[in-house]
Amino acid sequence: MAVMRTVTLIGKPGCHLCDDARAVVSEVCAELGARWEEKDITQDEELYRRYWEQIPVVLVDGAQHDFWRVDPRRLRAALES
Repeated sequence: MAVMRTVTLIGKPGCHLCDDARAVVSEVCAELGARWEEKDITQDEELYRRYWEQIPVVLVDGAQHDFWRVDPRRLRAALES
C-alpha cells in the first residue's frame, strides 16, 4: 500500500533539521517503497508564507504530518495505514 503514498519534505538549504528530516524520510520511504519529493521554501512564495516557522515540514499525500523533527516510527505508521 505504501507504494502509492507520496511524502513531501519542505525545507530550505543550510537547514540542519532539514538534513536530519531528509535522512529519515529517505530511509523510511526506501524501506516501504513510497515515493518522496523535496520542495524548497526559498523557491516558492506560498510555501514560504505557509511554513517558514515550521521547517522542515513533512506532508503525507498532501496533508501535514510532522514538522521540525521527523519520527521514523510515526512516519512508517502513517505510510502503512
